[in-house]
Amino acid sequence: MPDHRKLGRELELFGSDPLIGAGLPYWLPAGAAVRHALEQYVHAIEQRAGYQHVHSPVLGKRELYELSGHWSHYRDDMFPPMPVGGEELVLRPSLCPHHALIYRSRGRSYRELPLRLAELGGMYRSEPSGVLGGLTRVRAIQLNDAHVFCPVSSAAEEAAAALALIRSAHAAMGIEPVRVRLSLPDAGGKYAGAPPDWERSAALLVEALAAAGLSYESEEGEAAFYGPKVDVQIADAAGRESTLSTVQIDFHQPARFDLEYVGADGGRHRPVMVHRSIVGSLERAVAQLIEVHGGAFPPWLAPVQVMVVPVGPEQDEFARGLAARCLDAGLRVSVAAADEGSVGARIHAARLAPYVVVAGAREVAADAVAVRLRDGRQLDPMPSAEAVARIGRQVAARSLELWSPGLPG
Repeated sequence: MPDHRKLGRELELFGSDPLIGAGLPYWLPAGAAVRHALEQYVHAIEQRAGYQHVHSPVLGKRELYELSGHWSHYRDDMFPPMPVGGEELVLRPSLCPHHALIYRSRGRSYRELPLRLAELGGMYRSEPSGVLGGLTRVRAIQLNDAHVFCPVSSAAEEAAAALALIRSAHAAMGIEPVRVRLSLPDAGGKYAGAPPDWERSAALLVEALAAAGLSYESEEGEAAFYGPKVDVQIADAAGRESTLSTVQIDFHQPARFDLEYVGADGGRHRPVMVHRSIVGSLERAVAQLIEVHGGAFPPWLAPVQVMVVPVGPEQDEFARGLAARCLDAGLRVSVAAADEGSVGARIHAARLAPYVVVAGAREVAADAVAVRLRDGRQLDPMPSAEAVARIGRQVAARSLELWSPGLPG
């Protein structure tokens, strides 16, 4: 398994600069394309699962994090407050306080629950310089986050549904976790909330794990300050383990923010808050994708999905027209023009593209192409419109396979 830091720079996926700072990588066009494809995928599966998407600021008053408990329990990992107009603003270390405020922005009824709020949002951690590295440990994080507000009676069901989404997303990405961890508090840790709530949270997570059919290992000292959690663990090229996806059940913050809903009995009840992240931070997810696939991403994630290679200058116009058809079909395409080197050299340079289309005089005359797959296979010639449509269907299926002949049209 290659190191994503080396390969990511060789493939021009991301970079860094001392003037921006340590732990603050920037995305180059190819890496931004992978990231955007991942964003679109997560947004789509969340919508189908009943999530509503929101946006919230990356800043909040210090008082917000005092209320949530982050200031007293997580302050060492937060950037210092910025004095602005007589107030102190803080770069948020997590999205949950903002979502709690969105929930309580108006009265809620049991008929609205579960209320699933999702956001791809920025958060910031004051990580020590010694632990920063590539995309896996950064200071500015884009997190695929969501919070489900629901009655306690449906918390385990919501957590199990989140675990199913995680498993589905990992399969589409080609990622195999090394283990699932039930992260519990340790005896000497400083945690928020009452012990009975922690016991209820842990029991509900165990119920969710059973419903999802997942085996797990319990580990003390890895819980969040407000509750236990399920962590889906991955390993990098050096064998270092980290958390990619997570599900948590939280009684603490609903109480701190005095969250309520009106039940069927007309009384006021407190919801539970299920935190979950399907693919974790985009930075860590892409780092894992780089290492797992060695830069040869599945077709739906590849920075360039189709590379068109005209044999000579006479075919450049046809190649540009074919590329335009690919763009219209929603594909990421590039043309390796005839003046960029020999045909063999251009095909070799496109070796990580899932689909390479070489256009010569015969292909132009017949408006047909022979698609070369990244694994060396060459498909029978087919009309160019059919080739574009079939590649589009393969990409839309978000399969790990390069070509599925039986894919419905």
